[in-house]
Amino acid sequence: MTDQTSESGEIETDFTVGQDNVDGKLGPLGFDIHNPVFAISGLAAVAFVLLTLIFPEQAGTTLSAVRDFAITKLDWFFMIIVNIFVIFCLVLIFLPMSSVRLGGKDAVPDYSYLEWFAMLFAAGMGIGLLFFGVLEPVYHMNVSEPLGVASPIAADGSIIAANVEAARAMGLAATFYHWGLHGWAVYAIMALALSLFTYNKGLPFSIRSCFYPILGDRVWGWWGHWIDILAVFATLFGLATSLGLGAQQANAGFNFAFGLEISTNTQVVIILLVTAVALVSVYRGLDGGVKILSEINMVIAILFFLFVLAVGPTLVGLNGFWTGLVAYTKEIIPLSMPFGREDDAYREGWTAFYWAWWVSWAPFVGMFIARVSRGRTVREFIICVLLIPSLIIFIWMGVFGGIAIDQIITSPETSLVKANVIDSYSPELSLFGMLNELPFTKVASTIAIFLALVFFVTSSDSGSLVVDTITAGGKIDAPVPQRIFWCVVEGLIAIALLIGGGLAALQAGVTATGVPFAVLMLAMCYTIFQGLRSEPR
Repeated sequence: MTDQTSESGEIETDFTVGQDNVDGKLGPLGFDIHNPVFAISGLAAVAFVLLTLIFPEQAGTTLSAVRDFAITKLDWFFMIIVNIFVIFCLVLIFLPMSSVRLGGKDAVPDYSYLEWFAMLFAAGMGIGLLFFGVLEPVYHMNVSEPLGVASPIAADGSIIAANVEAARAMGLAATFYHWGLHGWAVYAIMALALSLFTYNKGLPFSIRSCFYPILGDRVWGWWGHWIDILAVFATLFGLATSLGLGAQQANAGFNFAFGLEISTNTQVVIILLVTAVALVSVYRGLDGGVKILSEINMVIAILFFLFVLAVGPTLVGLNGFWTGLVAYTKEIIPLSMPFGREDDAYREGWTAFYWAWWVSWAPFVGMFIARVSRGRTVREFIICVLLIPSLIIFIWMGVFGGIAIDQIITSPETSLVKANVIDSYSPELSLFGMLNELPFTKVASTIAIFLALVFFVTSSDSGSLVVDTITAGGKIDAPVPQRIFWCVVEGLIAIALLIGGGLAALQAGVTATGVPFAVLMLAMCYTIFQGLRSEPR
């Protein structure tokens, strides 16, 4: 890194280095080995899978302890850091440096807006829309009670009319908070850093490159190796959580529609089958596999959403979106406060886990967004990445959550949503409980299952490409055998976590990697600012 003084007296920093700073070699199995990231990450991942499968009870106990510590002792840590990410992104939009174009002033976007949004949609949202779209608004309305808003359901199951509207609004607002600006700011930070230092500074497409303003040439040594290794594990565990949730929901859907047994063994088979399909997409690459599946995914999701909106209580669904949006706008600051609140179950059990999950997904989604965002200005990039996906999620969860809440309020005795979410807490069945009270239940349930599986595949294949890129030293065209290896490893980690403790184990993997990676991402805010300062505008 060299510093130069301009005529105005300002310091101009040149971070540009060549690709030859990364030492890579082709291994005997056709792997493009970035020494030693691939070896350490691969061996550690395989060892984790084997130990978890050999000692499932001990693994489950350990993972649960890790999760409990992270979400109860470090909830303030996650909330403060993610708040900083949001503020940084919003401030950056209004600074003159946001006119910088990713890829240089003459760069043009590689994908149209429709193609770009489709890939953002499929990779960044995934199974969460289906798994939490009904579950979370209903749960927050009744059980977690964010900001002290009382439940509308009395102990005897009757409805307390005076509490209904406030609880409905808060249930939706609390859900929007977890899926809106805060989460997408995490992705924006990672994606912007990667885009800037890869396309504008000529650095390898790897997480370590984002820290060149701080570490200089040391990013090509062990400092950089450990950063990339941590990014690999954050990605693997973040994806494994989504794959595990997807398998649980698909299994629940098959049980609801066709009577298939709900069991860990069934979920393992689902993961194996979906991983096999993902392998085909991984083999075909970004444009031939991931892009096509993302567009198919978006079309199916839109059709499914329109189907539910049309055959369900349309005005109730639309009102759910509007109610949630207004309440979210009003309550976003109180919900963001890490201290001085009494809703510990909501803040620790949901918010802390979510922020750890978003941070763990950041290397995966951030690298994926960066790969498809060349040619956008920084301002355009931040606005679109923050607002467009958030708005889509708000519409989806407002409609699905609004309809489900209405079903509980109007028919608490017969509502399957209430039975699944509140009475027995079977979260994977929440969506199908809502569909049960709509026309064409079996058709809608079948579409939901298929959509969950497609989301499953797009997360797995795009995640494999990202891990592949990190372990190959930033190369985006690493050999096919390496892509296949990581796709298989992702599926095996999800299986190991399911066997070693179920949902608690999935959450533990996310929080364990989320803590250190959140600190790295905080440093990225500084490096982004430094990098943009040195760009001509």
